[in-house]
Amino acid sequence: MSKFGELIDSETPILLDFYTDWNESSTSMHPVLKDVAAAIGDKGKIIKINIDKNNELAQALRIKGLPTLMIYKSGDMVWRQSGEQDADTLINLMNEFI
Repeated sequence: MSKFGELIDSETPILLDFYTDWNESSTSMHPVLKDVAAAIGDKGKIIKINIDKNNELAQALRIKGLPTLMIYKSGDMVWRQSGEQDADTLINLMNEFI
């Protein structure tokens, strides 16, 4: 968990994608997130977290639906949503926190 604290403690907005490889909605977000990453460049970060490999973190953050997307800035969660999102929505959200 201390690594997670270091990860989110950034002035740069970080979009976290909590997913699993066996969940179709989760895997359908991968190309969307690539588009978001291309659009925001180095002004933000996108990090995918497989909940099967990070179960303790997923439980601590109460991840229920997949995918669950969160934006952190300066260590604070500033946005959270479960379910698929389109690239334009995510790009606009990230730009709000840049």
